[in-house]
Amino acid sequence: MTDNQPTLVYDIRDSRYLNITGRCTLQCQFCPKHNGSKQVHQYQLDLSRQPKAEELIAQLGEVSEFNEYVFCGYGEPTLNLTTLLEVAKEIKLRGGKVRVNTDGLGNLFHRRNILPELATCVDSLSISLNANTEALYQQHCRPKLAGAYPALLEFIKLAPQYIEDVQISAINGLEGVDIQTCREIVEATGATFKQRELDIVG
Repeated sequence: MTDNQPTLVYDIRDSRYLNITGRCTLQCQFCPKHNGSKQVHQYQLDLSRQPKAEELIAQLGEVSEFNEYVFCGYGEPTLNLTTLLEVAKEIKLRGGKVRVNTDGLGNLFHRRNILPELATCVDSLSISLNANTEALYQQHCRPKLAGAYPALLEFIKLAPQYIEDVQISAINGLEGVDIQTCREIVEATGATFKQRELDIVG
């Protein structure tokens, strides 16, 4: 794809994915984009700018053909919050389901609780925990914002109060990370734990 025709939507299995930003609050050492690839399956997800809501709405397609729409690219979707909310509301108006894949740092970045806004148009959240201690989180996820790990834990604790379906993941295979402890952190909040495997994307 050229800069004039970025991949804004891409399909995996029965879901349509929405790629709304290339910016991120993390620089995860295990993320393929930091290892020379911005590709998921056959899709190149490199973005040189933040797309507008109308660009994505034009590519939604027929909502009945998809199990859900997932905000997930190689950036953190809550950094383009206005576009996310506008597009998600349009999907809900058309009868579709909306999931947001997030690093859980949206409240820290925006300096307010964004969960009430997400709750108006988001059916489910998938949040990346990725580590059971702050030191391991710093090592593997390399956050750009100070106080990221405590902010993530607070977001994880708050999320189920606003959104019914919350899944929180950690990656099996990251050096030093205790998957069982990650599971216990998650299940204490009432959310669902999802174990992912290192180097498997999409």
